[in-house]
Amino acid sequence: MQKVSCGHEKNAFGAPLCVHLRSCREPWLKYVKWFVGSGLDTEFVCVTCAEEREKGISTEAAFVCEECFQYATTEVGDLVRTGGRPESRTLSEPFDRAVCETLIPNECKKIIDIAPIKHDSRSTWLLLGEDGGLWHLDAQNGASELVARTKVPSEVAGDAFAGHTLTTRLHATQDGVFAAVLNDYGRHGQVIDLRSGKTTLKLDGGDYHPETVPFSFAFATWRGQAVVIHRTAWNRLDVSDASTGGLLSDRRPTSYRNGEQRPEHYLDYFHGALFLSPDGAHIVDDGWVWHPVGIPVVWSVDRWLSENIWESEDGPTKRDVCARSYYWDHGIAWLDEGTVAIGGIGDDDTEMVDGARIFDITSTGTAGPKWRSDWSWAREISAFAGPAGKFFSDKQYLYSAGKDGLSRWDPKAGVRTGHIENSFPSRHHVWSGELVELSDGALLRWSTAEKVS
Repeated sequence: MQKVSCGHEKNAFGAPLCVHLRSCREPWLKYVKWFVGSGLDTEFVCVTCAEEREKGISTEAAFVCEECFQYATTEVGDLVRTGGRPESRTLSEPFDRAVCETLIPNECKKIIDIAPIKHDSRSTWLLLGEDGGLWHLDAQNGASELVARTKVPSEVAGDAFAGHTLTTRLHATQDGVFAAVLNDYGRHGQVIDLRSGKTTLKLDGGDYHPETVPFSFAFATWRGQAVVIHRTAWNRLDVSDASTGGLLSDRRPTSYRNGEQRPEHYLDYFHGALFLSPDGAHIVDDGWVWHPVGIPVVWSVDRWLSENIWESEDGPTKRDVCARSYYWDHGIAWLDEGTVAIGGIGDDDTEMVDGARIFDITSTGTAGPKWRSDWSWAREISAFAGPAGKFFSDKQYLYSAGKDGLSRWDPKAGVRTGHIENSFPSRHHVWSGELVELSDGALLRWSTAEKVS
């Protein structure tokens, strides 16, 4: 223990503060979270000091004790933005930047989305045409086949939210037997049996702010049968049999009206995009709560379906991953069966920087905010600057498709090991080891194994 700059004989706490923030005694002094260029190290400086630094003028910052740090940053200070730059590290490793272009056959016409299908290790895809046609495509030999037609019920786009637009999205089971066509940032969709071309389930995610999230949907396998995990209301997920549409998660109501008693398992949470773990054992839900705060959560799928139908509401395996004000619907990828990467470093959209936070969902941590201290939080393992956009993983590397192109990252070392400019894949074919972009009537395929035929 030593005397810190605030004059107290206590341990240093948090990040260094500029002299103006240290001495401020009246709210509200606007301040900046300043990255000093060494990893994710930061200093908190007032706007005046930040402007000086932006001109190349050095300003001093020093540590204070915990009590003075909390007073300065929460009682009199107002965080308004970030400044400086975090250190994004690179490491030179062998990296093949070759991208293979596979033209989509003319008979498929305009394709608006694609989904991978498992067929040995071949690059096999289900394609969704603008006219509703569903095509199988072998990207390695160009063979295509029309397998079904679909039409999602039309709907009027809701009020724009965070740049979201109503977007038609395609999902498929691994074996290519079932497909789902639905509206992200909307409420409608349908599940189709591609063997018969018939709709087995009509999807309706509810009309309460669907414009804020992609349609909550995932295909899964449970006890050998294909099942559908889907949102049926803003705060409720259900599970249905893909082949019959039969409900597998029947339970009491999860909503109530004014004057009615609040249900025991009521969940005040807007379900978002769903991400199934590689082994299908867990699922991450990238949703949010009012005010709003993005809070990805995770729970056991098997326990949900076999033991506790309320697992997605308040079951014992459910854990919050992290909390970020006004921030959700960004990069998420499972690195392995128990580890997940979450895009964005910061607790609020005003201080967010590009990067990845790595969480162990099998153990608990203390990363949650004070206002939710009674909840179970996943343990944060590490964080590093750089990754942005959509996330993918092959269990060895983390891949990010940001504005500057595709990057490969070593998540253990926190370094970028390769980059391809102007490459923006939207899909990962796990079984062929490819990241694929749909672009101007072609599939642009880059192999994570550096072998594309």
